[in-house]
Amino acid sequence: MSENNLFRVGEYIEKYNLLTGQSIPCGSIFQSPGLLRHIEKRHPENLPQIGLIPEILSSPDYIGHNPKESDSVEFVKVYEGNLMVCVKLDHRKGYLFVASFFSISEGKLNNRIKSGRLKHL
Repeated sequence: MSENNLFRVGEYIEKYNLLTGQSIPCGSIFQSPGLLRHIEKRHPENLPQIGLIPEILSSPDYIGHNPKESDSVEFVKVYEGNLMVCVKLDHRKGYLFVASFFSISEGKLNNRIKSGRLKHL
């Protein structure tokens, strides 16, 4: 896939590194057309909300880091349900991209807050 197919959906700022204890390069977060195919296949119930990704990235309620994924960030926004945007760093090409988008249950959200994996903004 060409980098020309990417489009900007958010901005990663230093505050997020401080909250997650990481040192990810700050800058634009991109989305590729492949994300739509991923959501259609893995999380089809969230397809109608894909347009919320820029809003979630610009004003998340919670931010965290998956300890099993280096250079990754989880952004969560609470609506009627809880939506999570997972962002990863492409080390080869040097940019941040949306890797996944899905809803998480209230129980999972609370467990991740309690464990310290997610921090309230």
